[in-house]
Amino acid sequence: MNMNMTLTLAPIISLLAGILILVVPRLLNYIVAIYLIAIGLLGLFGANSMHL
Repeated sequence: MNMNMTLTLAPIISLLAGILILVVPRLLNYIVAIYLIAIGLLGLFGANSMHL
C-alpha cells in the first residue's frame, strides 16, 4: 500500500513543481531542491516502512 502511495504522490508533486516553475521561474532552484528532497523522503520512508 505504501508503494502505491509513493507512486501516486510523485506525479502530483511533479505537476505542482512544473506549474510553479512556469508561474514563477525565479524559484526554479528552490522548487527543484524541494522536489528532490520530497521524492527522496518518499522513497526512503515509503518503501522502508513496509520492511519493518
